[in-house]
Formats: sequence, structure tokens, C-alpha cells
Amino acid sequence: MIAADTSALSAYVAGQPGRDVVHLAEALSSGQLRLPPVVITELLSDPGGGNVLGPIISDIAILEITDGYWHRAGETRRVLKAKGLKAKVADALIAQSCIDHDVALITRDADFRHFVKYCGLKLA
Repeated sequence: MIAADTSALSAYVAGQPGRDVVHLAEALSSGQLRLPPVVITELLSDPGGGNVLGPIISDIAILEITDGYWHRAGETRRVLKAKGLKAKVADALIAQSCIDHDVALITRDADFRHFVKYCGLKLA
């Protein structure tokens, strides 16, 4: 099982090259791809990509929200903010979904590196 974020899925649909796109294509073809719920919201709310991605994401399983998720996500974000690091709410929610399910995240967003270093997130 492996997860993907919005940046990787958008690059995949746009046909952009990259290691993340290769990982994502492999995960899709093997049925191993999972999406954090926030990624679905981000993708469907994009006026330019929501219509294109809707059919693709409807076939991908979701990483379920577990008990205590919202508290853990807040604590995770607080850890980074206390260090003076950038920690957007959506990124904290995506990272926490992956941490809770112990799955690596496919991304091209460098902001997730802080979640790796201080919070236990794994990147693909």
C-alpha cells in the first residue's frame, strides 16, 4: 500500500515526467494506491482538474480516518510550527493519514520533508 498527494496526481494527469509519476503509475496499475481524504477534497475542488480527476479517484481506495486522527494531526502540526517550520493544515492532515496507516507518500511537494524529519512520515 502507498499513498499519493495532490501534487503527484496532478503531475500524473498532466503527463509530466518524474519519479513520483512513475511510482504513482505503478501503484495505480498494481491496485496499491490509496488516497488521504484531504487529497480527494483538494483534487475535486480544483476547477481545472476536478472533472478530469473525478473518474480516476473514484476507483482508488481511501485511507480511513481513525479514532484520534484530528488530535494527532493537530499535535503533528504543532511540533513543526514550534520549530518555526512551515506546516499547512492540509499537509498535516495528509501526513497524519499516512503516518496512521504506516504508508509512504508519493509527492513532489518539498514541504513534506519536515513531516519526515520530525513526525515519522515516510516518502516513496
